[in-house]
Amino acid sequence: MILVEVRKDRIVVSGHAQYEASGKDIVCAGVTALVTTLIDSILGLTCDKIQYEIMPGWADIHFGDLSEESKLLVDSFFLGVCNIANEFPDHVRIM
Repeated sequence: MILVEVRKDRIVVSGHAQYEASGKDIVCAGVTALVTTLIDSILGLTCDKIQYEIMPGWADIHFGDLSEESKLLVDSFFLGVCNIANEFPDHVRIM
């Protein structure tokens, strides 16, 4: 199960979906794509500074006061991950 914790100043994504074998898991791939796109978008499209750690089965993104642009990017991430959680409720949980 992938757990997604969204807080005021932090997003933590942990675990594995176990929807399919490693390398074929579309649920893990979808969540990973959203996480890496969020990080790259904030760093590449805004002037905001974030700290992050990402490794297989774990992503931890810390941020302070975000610009409106970054808040929109976080909202977009949240919509995407909620869509995946709604489609695959046995594999992704939003906390």
